[in-house]
Parts: sequence; C-alpha cells; structure tokens
Amino acid sequence: MPASAYVVIAEFRLKPEGRDRFLALARDDARLSVRDEPGCQGFELLLSEEDPNLAVLHEVYDNRAAFEAHLQAPHYAPFRDGTPALIEGKTVRFFGRDAG
Repeated sequence: MPASAYVVIAEFRLKPEGRDRFLALARDDARLSVRDEPGCQGFELLLSEEDPNLAVLHEVYDNRAAFEAHLQAPHYAPFRDGTPALIEGKTVRFFGRDAG
C-alpha cells in the first residue's frame, strides 16, 4: 500500500425509495473508478448494519489531483447526476494517510 494517499469519506443518508438505485449507481462508480482510473487505489461502498438508509463511500486516491480527475471521469457523471434525488443529505470529509 502506498505511503501517501488522499482519502475521501462520503456519508449518504438515503431516501428509502431511492436506496436500490443509489446502490446500483455507487457500485458502478466504484467498479469503474478502480478499473479505469490509474490514481484510484481503492473504492468501497459500505453499508450500515444498524441503518439500512446509511451508505458510506470510502475512496482512496494517490493525491488530490487524482481525486479531481475522478470528478471529471465519464463514468462519474451518472452517479453525480443521478443521486441527488435519491438522498436526503450527505457529508463528505477528506483525509491524508499517516505515513508515520
């Protein structure tokens, strides 16, 4: 695992009626990000055991530039454009990996 990384934790509060569509869009984005983006080290969709309408994306990129490239990738557009109507809210946090 590379010492440096730019980590994105995005937490989504899902509308119950939009859950299945959100999960499909998130799975596609995750799969295609890892497959098609050289700067994407990993991308996981995490689902809460306690709350079926809470989803978290854990994304790891080489650096901020790789994350910015992700936001411009063609496969990101369906997620970006399709999820606002499916969620009640979101929180996004950015981290660096401690190389110590």
